[in-house]
Parts: sequence; C-alpha cells; structure tokens
Amino acid sequence: MAQKKVVRLITREAKGIHDKILARKSPSLKMPVRSLANVSYRPAKGYFQLKGKKKERTLSVGTVKTFAQSLRMMSLCKQLVETDDIATKREAYYVSKNWDEARFNEQSESDAVMDDVEALFGVNREQLGFIPEEKGGEVAGQLIVIDHDRETGEELRIDCTRFGSGAYSIPSKVEDLGFETDAKFILAIETAGMFQRLVKHSWWRKTNSILISMGGVPTRACRRFIRRLSDAKKLPVYVFVDGDPYGYGNIYRTLKVGSGNAAHLNEFFCVPQARFLGVTPQDIIDYDLPTHPLKEVDIKRAKDSLKNDPFIQHHKPWQKAIQQLIKMGVRVEQQALAKHGLNYVMEEYLPNKLANTKAFLP
Repeated sequence: MAQKKVVRLITREAKGIHDKILARKSPSLKMPVRSLANVSYRPAKGYFQLKGKKKERTLSVGTVKTFAQSLRMMSLCKQLVETDDIATKREAYYVSKNWDEARFNEQSESDAVMDDVEALFGVNREQLGFIPEEKGGEVAGQLIVIDHDRETGEELRIDCTRFGSGAYSIPSKVEDLGFETDAKFILAIETAGMFQRLVKHSWWRKTNSILISMGGVPTRACRRFIRRLSDAKKLPVYVFVDGDPYGYGNIYRTLKVGSGNAAHLNEFFCVPQARFLGVTPQDIIDYDLPTHPLKEVDIKRAKDSLKNDPFIQHHKPWQKAIQQLIKMGVRVEQQALAKHGLNYVMEEYLPNKLANTKAFLP
C-alpha cells in the first residue's frame, strides 16, 4: 500500500507538470525550505517542525538543468519503488551519468536534489528506494529483534545477547521489525570504542539494558530503530556522547529533536524522550577529566547553537551548559574517563549517573 501511495504521488506531480507544459505555462515544483531558520520547536510535540516557508523551482533558462535533474530523480524513484529495488545515494549519482546534460557533476548535487524530492512528497528516501551507504548502528543487550526472511517470509528471532564479541547491525529499513525485551533502559553511545568496552564486559547484562552504538551522528535508520523500540516497549533513552559542541548540538540534538535539513520528517526520525546522560561540562570538574582546548570551529558551533538553535534556545539548562563550556574553553572525550582506570566508566561513572536520572540535561 505504501508503495502504491508513493507511485501515485510521483505520477500526480509529473502529470501536473506535463499538463502545464501542454498549456504553454511554466511548470514549477514547490518544496519546503529545509533549514533551522524554517523550523520551530514545541516541547509538546518534541521535535523540530517546519514553519511552512517553501521554495519554488520554476522551469526557466537558468533552472532548466536542475529542473530536469529533479524530474529524472523522480523517475528513478518511481522505477525503484515499482520494481521493489534499492539504490544507494552513490549509485544514484552514477546512474545520472546516463542522463546526458542532466547528469550530476558531484554527488553533493545529487544528494541535494534527492533531499528536495523527498521533501516535495513528504516521504523519507527509504520509501523512495534509496538506502544509506553507512551502517545503521549496532545493538547489544537484552533484546530480541523479530524480522522475516525476504524469500520465505519465515519469522526470524534475532537475540542480541548472543553475538559473542560482536553485535547486531541495524538494517537500513526498520519499519517492519518487532521487539521483545524486559530491559530497563536504552543507552545510546557515540563512539564505537566505548560501545565495545561495555559489550566486552557484558555491562548490559549487569544493568538489564540495551546498548546502541550510534557511531557519531546517528543514521536515520538508527534513530528510527531507537524511536520505535522506545515507543513500543516504553523504555527511557539515555545518551552518552563526548563533551563538545558537536556532541551536544549535532549528535544529541539530532537524535532528540531532529534537524532543520530533514524537518519534514523529524516526526519519525527523532527520539523526543531521550535524555542527556553525559559527558557534561560539569563532569569535567566533578571527575577531574583531562581535556583538549576548544577549536575555533567548536566555539563557532557553540555560539551558533546559542543564537540560532530553537531547541537550545528553549532549554535554559542547555544554554547554561554550553556557556560553561565556552567559558572553560575546553572539550572532553568519553575515553577521558580512562584516566581513573579502563573500567572506571562502568564501575563508577555510569552507576553514579544512572542513580540520579532526574538531574540529566533535557
């Protein structure tokens, strides 16, 4: 049914353009402006929402190439959906090499047009047949993921406690997965190294939890997986990232409320119930952690978030934390806790934090 809906949307838009051309009128495409300047944050909703500002791409001498690229990308989407096939963003770029004058010179161009098409139809690119190049994240702990064999339809029960020294990889499409768990919470972790340390020592067993490695800014599949799992099983989500402006304003903020660039889909790809466990600026002091100086890009990112980020502007505790970091002039990594011993993070830091979750940053 979802596939038929996507095909209908593409066909209807294409017909409208065709009819305008036959009527000797200039066809156009209207899509949301995807930026922080065009989003608002409402705590009751819990994610960034578009304000409604749109951009219009009208066929003219100056826009003919971009307009043609948009139509060819729509055609590729329709082909993928109708044949139940997939393509990575990189493959889409190379497919365009057969589009003559409409071909893309750089992948950044094809990515931008793909995002525009996604926003135009109000669906995610996975529904259009495009999958990410990167992994969706890794999972270990008290969770059984229920999937199905694509060829036979047989139910597959994937026990995330039985991967030895490895972990379950989140697939690019997670919408049809089911979950069984009696875990108490989800811990989303920025770095693969910290995730591996906790997995190595089966920390998830001792705490009856589910560990998820985000690998930096979490992919949309990873965010959707966490959201669906948390919603389905009513699990709190705690987020453990580096103590720097990127960890706060990009990794955590994107997981919790989404981004301006994908505001048309934030409702599905964010985790409003997520709370920030650490590392906080105050942790640097309380745990006497080794640090690195803030770089110019860090300072700029921090000041930009205070000035322009609707989420940060809404939460005074976050404003205070970022201002504290700027004043201290330093940043800290998760691994800095190893100063007190390799397993200090498991034996002291995380237990201390989890004993007072009400004190977490929003």
